[in-house]
Amino acid sequence: MQATINPQNLLKKHFGYDSFRPLQEEIINHVLNQKDSLVLIPTGGGKSVCFQLPALLLPNTTIVISPLIALMKDQVEALKANGISAAFLNSSMSDQEQAEVLESAYKNEIKLLYLSPEKLLGSIQSFAAQIKVSQIAIDEAHCISQWGHDFRPEYTKLKALKEYWPEVPIIALTATADKITRKDIVKQLGLFEPKIFLASFDRPNLSLTVRFGIKKKKKIEEIVGFIHARNNESGIIYCLSRKSTEEMALSLKDYGISAGYYHAGMSNEDRTKAQDDFINDRIKVVCATIAFGMGIDKSNVRFVIHNNLPKNMEGYYQEIGRAGRDGLPSDTVLYYSLGDLVMLRSFIDDSGQKELSHEKLNRIQQYAETPICRRKILLAYFGETLETPCNNCDVCKHPRKNFDGTLLAQKALSAMIRTDEKVGLNVLVDILRGSHRKEIIEGGFDKIKTFGIGKDISFHDWQQYLMQMLNLGLLEIAYDENYICKVTEFGKEVLYGKKTIAMVKLEDIAHFDATQKATSEEKSEEDLTASLFDYLRNIRRNFAEKENVPAYVIFSDATLKELATKKPIQLSDLFAINGMGEFKIKKYGPTFTKEIKQWLKSNDVKVSKVDTYLETLKLLKNKYSIEEIATSRNLHETTIYSHIAQLYSRGDYEDISSFFTATDLHQVKMASEATGEKKLLGPIFQHLKEEIPYHVIRLCLAFLAKQND
Repeated sequence: MQATINPQNLLKKHFGYDSFRPLQEEIINHVLNQKDSLVLIPTGGGKSVCFQLPALLLPNTTIVISPLIALMKDQVEALKANGISAAFLNSSMSDQEQAEVLESAYKNEIKLLYLSPEKLLGSIQSFAAQIKVSQIAIDEAHCISQWGHDFRPEYTKLKALKEYWPEVPIIALTATADKITRKDIVKQLGLFEPKIFLASFDRPNLSLTVRFGIKKKKKIEEIVGFIHARNNESGIIYCLSRKSTEEMALSLKDYGISAGYYHAGMSNEDRTKAQDDFINDRIKVVCATIAFGMGIDKSNVRFVIHNNLPKNMEGYYQEIGRAGRDGLPSDTVLYYSLGDLVMLRSFIDDSGQKELSHEKLNRIQQYAETPICRRKILLAYFGETLETPCNNCDVCKHPRKNFDGTLLAQKALSAMIRTDEKVGLNVLVDILRGSHRKEIIEGGFDKIKTFGIGKDISFHDWQQYLMQMLNLGLLEIAYDENYICKVTEFGKEVLYGKKTIAMVKLEDIAHFDATQKATSEEKSEEDLTASLFDYLRNIRRNFAEKENVPAYVIFSDATLKELATKKPIQLSDLFAINGMGEFKIKKYGPTFTKEIKQWLKSNDVKVSKVDTYLETLKLLKNKYSIEEIATSRNLHETTIYSHIAQLYSRGDYEDISSFFTATDLHQVKMASEATGEKKLLGPIFQHLKEEIPYHVIRLCLAFLAKQND
């Protein structure tokens, strides 16, 4: 283990952060102590740093196993942008490109090497023989478990890693895994006495909203309004089927929204293009199937919309987690209907693990129907308790009010009994509303006593009330009998007046303003900041296009927002900005500070006068060379040396003896005495026959002056 370098110094140097997030430092030390670990940190919580930073401290290569080509590419680009040697190997590369990467890996020139499980296992003997490995990181580790929400058979062969590298620590990472999945990951990978690190699953920057039973046309209108209210911001819309992703993208385009779609039925080329267009902000919205997923590391996704109910809480949590990875306020909206439940139940009935899958679907349904803080329900699913309401979900913002729903429930339950419990929910609603459509007349349901008893309530409202009754346990849906409704024992007690029930007023549920952007930002001075933010986005985009990388690889939106807020105009000011590591400050800092200064002047914002000597001192303290300071400040190196002499003279710089030799000092002293000059450099320079540079003479004179004080 290499413990000579402080991990926190590397965190600042390469990643631009002064302090670790919860658990990161503990995990890093655990890895450096050569021990196995299972890490559960939510998306955007800083999982990658837990293996990327140890990779810099360990002597050899870190192998990173990732299931998705796009994710590998994203992470490698981000590492390179931070000045870290990284590469990936996958099927998208030519034989020549792969050979070059392997050659570098054999020479131990790559700190992090990303591979798919198939790629690694296909050449594991060769890798083990030729690549020196210090750490193995397995990303998306839930893929190894049949209990996980995204099981991938190829992951199950990764147990072989321990056979080839028995002494190398393995760190398995995932954003979502319940207890049974965690246990299975440890078993499948053969981890040796691993420590399990479980971070908080709470993502307080994400707002949570659920919408039930919204008709297709109204839903599209809401989504369009929602997107238009978030000008120039990126988002993902998850859909249940491939066809619906294409239909949704087409609908959005009709409203002038730049949108694309992404699903498993597309060619690799089309999928790659859709993904690249989204990552590089050429399209603002991508519509994707839930089953296939996106596999991206885009940090500035500002919203995630579910067009349908997901099949479980793990998938839902991971999908909404793609929003707000940079920590900025972001929005999530889930739309669902009874039709989604019916479709998902039928999918489950045609698959394995029916009992578990039905239970998982029940839990996401309970979340969608909850009358209490949604975040409490979401976190409780992952074994975490939220003691106070989150105030960032639709239920907290618009608390539900109850009413005595006994009579209303009795009307529905009575109608169910009088149909001999042989109808589905939609037919039941038609009976309650007194519809004369063909199916009702042919079934003779227009003759029962409760026909039309609820005609004063809309079809949509009846659906919502029946869903509440379903969750209260008054009725159940017989999924194995063509989805007909049946009255439960508890429902019969309510029907016959033995029990009363409270229901939620629908006006509280219905409240949703799609055009209102949920944000914590205030309006005032922020208008100026917002304008600068947009300006800096263009600067960032220029760099991104030049380097052919996504804009967020240059700087995240969070870093850009901090730049717009703090408005730094000197390079040294950038060291206080989160996400600004040494490599990025040197590479992009001069341009951004110059552009900010010019923008401030053109917008008549007063720019504070800068102590030019102090700016040089700050850069020296941050280990900038004279050449780097001169280049970044657009000054001559001689000027920087004069700054150092001045700083030394006024006591701000302690030792300048490294800038000249003892011989230089002696000769300058003799020349000064011979010419009688202690300030003017020209006479001394001439006396020394121009053999000692001006800046050395200046520094020697400053040193001599201080000795004589």
